Amino acid sequence: MHRPLLRAMCCPLSASGFPMTWPRALDPFEGDVLHAPAAAVHANAAVMTLADAYETCRLVTRYHAHAFYFSIRFLPPEKRRAIWAIYAICRYSDNLVDRAPATAAPADLLARVDWWEKRLRAMDTALPIIRAFADARARFDIPSQPLWDLLDGMRMDLTDARYATWDELGRYCYCVASTIGLLCTPVLGYDGAAETLEYAANLGIAMQLTNILRDVGTDAAMGRIYLPQDELAAFGYDEEKIAAGVVDDAFRRLMAFQIARARALYRASAPGIARLHRAGQFPVQAAATLYGGILGRIEAIDYHVYTHRAALTKWDKIARLPAIWWQTRALRRASSPDTFPVSFNAPGAARCRQDDPYADFGPVYTTSSRIRSGDSNITW
Repeated sequence: MHRPLLRAMCCPLSASGFPMTWPRALDPFEGDVLHAPAAAVHANAAVMTLADAYETCRLVTRYHAHAFYFSIRFLPPEKRRAIWAIYAICRYSDNLVDRAPATAAPADLLARVDWWEKRLRAMDTALPIIRAFADARARFDIPSQPLWDLLDGMRMDLTDARYATWDELGRYCYCVASTIGLLCTPVLGYDGAAETLEYAANLGIAMQLTNILRDVGTDAAMGRIYLPQDELAAFGYDEEKIAAGVVDDAFRRLMAFQIARARALYRASAPGIARLHRAGQFPVQAAATLYGGILGRIEAIDYHVYTHRAALTKWDKIARLPAIWWQTRALRRASSPDTFPVSFNAPGAARCRQDDPYADFGPVYTTSSRIRSGDSNITW
């Protein structure tokens, strides 16, 4: 759901080995990837340079993730390339599910995810995006476990079209989004503390929840309703209204509740940004601020997400950069998490403090303190 490049193996190549025709859709279902002749795959890989592989990943990121691509432009070149590679791997994983033909059987799609996991576990550098990722992984000691958790999230999209509670949805958000943060954190550089990875996990959950709120109608058209079933019932809203695109007072209250939760999660992640190495702080603050800005756009269109896409324009993003710079400086001056409105004092859990305006919204998240390189299991 909102999350890339085997077609490059089948595209005509330039003298440098880069595809002459760029596959803008990055659709893994254009051509039979699973049964592509091995000789053709390796022939193309043989003429593609590492620089071309990274360029492939850059184009994937630029096409699919405008705000994210804009944010990471502020990283040093070597780190920026590594983040492109991580994003490309994650995007292709997502496209295996989201760009599947409507007639595709879930069992066939699960088989494709299994095939992709085998290629990743083998670090099959015959595939350009894996070649770039393998290089980045060696340079920055990127852990593998978040990748396998990410693929579990893809499988959840094929087997779980509904989520009964926030705890269930939170687990899904971790798998498809927090994992990306856990892959990126070693590249950005951080203080080595497991708690820093919990902050990163919070940011991923916040961003995925933002996606879900923006794309309620789009997801429903694919048969997926991510909003927790118990909360739909609590606000007097139901699946029939989602299918009809009804924006009534019940929907507005439901969305306001979810937006408040997402904002609390963004705040819960804020202390972690100060724990990153300096070069990574501004890009991550920019990503968090710009993505969080989508929530304001949802409010600005009076929650009409069925008929309008909530997004920031290029000029909206540029206009926010000075404030983001000051936010980053403020985070650097913060001496402890107590500076922020979310407390992390309870082991393995974070709840809004009583002086927090969103305290009534209950638990922000519940994670295990075992999130660390090579052991990113989450307990919900």
